[in-house]
Formats: sequence, C-alpha cells, structure tokens
Amino acid sequence: MTAPHDVSGSAVQAEPEAVTAGMGTAIQGRSLGAIAWRRLRRDKVALGGAAVIVLLILVAIFAPLIVALLGHPPLDFHYEKIDPDLQVATGPFGGISHDFLFGVEPVNGRDIFSRVVYGSRISLLIAFLATLLAVLIGAVLGVVAGYFGGWVDAVISRTMDVFLAFPILLFALALAGIIPDHAFGLEGDALRIALIVAIIGFSSWPYIGRIIRGQTLSLREREFVDAARSLGARSPRILFTEMMPNLVAPILVYATLLIPTNILFEAALSFLGVGIRPPTPSWGGMLSDATHWFQIAPNFMLFPGLAIFVTVLAFNLFGDGLRDALDPRSR
Repeated sequence: MTAPHDVSGSAVQAEPEAVTAGMGTAIQGRSLGAIAWRRLRRDKVALGGAAVIVLLILVAIFAPLIVALLGHPPLDFHYEKIDPDLQVATGPFGGISHDFLFGVEPVNGRDIFSRVVYGSRISLLIAFLATLLAVLIGAVLGVVAGYFGGWVDAVISRTMDVFLAFPILLFALALAGIIPDHAFGLEGDALRIALIVAIIGFSSWPYIGRIIRGQTLSLREREFVDAARSLGARSPRILFTEMMPNLVAPILVYATLLIPTNILFEAALSFLGVGIRPPTPSWGGMLSDATHWFQIAPNFMLFPGLAIFVTVLAFNLFGDGLRDALDPRSR
C-alpha cells in the first residue's frame, strides 16, 4: 500500500475567491444597444454613409458661413460672368474657378455652389419633418391596429390601402395650384415647406404603419404582454410602455430608409414646379431649370443632381447597415 496523499495543503483549503483571483476581468453583460453598436462599427460602408450624413447636416446648418468663406450670396446676379450673346458663362467648364467652385448659372450668373449648399437646407429639412410626421402617424396607428385587431384593425388597414392607392403626385399638383400665397397663418417659403411636408408625410405613413402593425401582431402574443395584462395594466400602458420600446428598432431602421425616398419626392415636386418657389434654391428646382441648358452648361445639372445622388446613397447605405446591426436575421 502506498502512503495516502497529504490533502491538507493550502490549495485545497483555499477559498473559491482566492482560486479565481487573477484569472481575468469579470464577464460583463451587454445591452441590445451595445451589441448593435458593436455590429455597426464593423460595417465600414454604413459608417461611411453615416459620416456623409453628418457632413451634409453640418453643411445645411452652417450654410451661411460656408458660403461667406467659399462662395457668393445665392441670390446675387453676376452678369459680368455671362456671355451676352450665348447667355452662358464666359469661362471654361461653365465658369468654374476658385471664386465660383461649381461655376455659374446661365443667363443670370448666380453661384451654383452657394445654391447647392443652401438647397441642402430645404431638402434635408423637408425630408426630416416629413419622415417625422409619417413615423408619428404610422407608428401610432400601426400599434393600435395590431394590438386591438378586429374592426379597428380592419378600418386602419383599409385606410392604409386607400392612401397607398391614392395618386399622391397628382394630388400634390392639384393642391399646390389651389393653395393661395397666404394660408393657415403662413406665407412664402414657410407655407410651401409646410404644404410639402404635409403631402409627403401623409402619403408615407402607411408604409411605416404596415410594418409596425406586423411587428405588433407578433409582440402582443409575447409573455411580457401577458404578464402586464395579468397585473392589471390597461391597454394604453401596454401599448406605449410595454410594446413601443420594443418597436424602436424597426421604427428607426425604416425611418432611416424613408428619408431618402422623401428627398427624392421633394426634388420631384420642385422639378415639376409645385415645390419651393424661385428664387429660393432647391435641388429639384435647379434640376428643372437646368433641363434647358444641360447640353451647353452640363455643370448646371451635374452638381445638384450629384448632391441628390450622394445624399440618397448615404442614407440608404446607413439604413441598410443599421438594419443589419439591429436585426442580423434580416441579412
């Protein structure tokens, strides 16, 4: 027989805390937001889109400062830059120079760079406000329809179908023609912006509404909703305290993807002459004016069209990355 081992050593008698000491940092849990941010950081394309969006917002906010440093007032005429016979810029490439970075408009010589910079204010302001209106209406009605079901769901769903089938562009053309220059206590650009925001917002909310309704139909069968109901919570509390926080992710994603659509809608309205009225600069209005000059002054169409393209692309790239980060199963 062999002698028994000595089991009275310090290693056996040590406390569990002493054994695990020095084996690394404690494991920390991560919230859903932290996990989504970690995924989003790995998506360089989405981060690039986000950087462009931030840059565009800064350009819109600081447009007066940027124009004061790099351009000329957007409404000033520069007839000395225009050929009196051809009515186009006298310099090469549409008058592009260190004083006029994007050249000048035909006929009047206005600074294209300044007008593109100021046009970002109109496009982004209308897109953000219209998206906010659409999200508010669509999220509330979508949650109500999905939670209550029955005749409430039927009425709201049929209303969504009507709005989706309505020829909204023709409605915008007709409405812009009958609204006077003074209405609802507004006038000028403020009235036109409010009108366009209302048109775009009321035409876009069914898209958000349908998505939120489908998500709500799934959430209302979850355990936390049953628990809240069993504790005596009323429907408003369940809707806005229990369910709404779980719908933030899809609302945020589809709102981000809706913004570029609204930018294109605003540009289309301005292109057709029912958006922001001249001489206030807007990207769609500049494209409309450039259709008569694109063969001999392509820069007049190139730069506002490029601004729309870059803005829409940036929002789409960021929206796709945000969707993948918040819901990896959607890939």
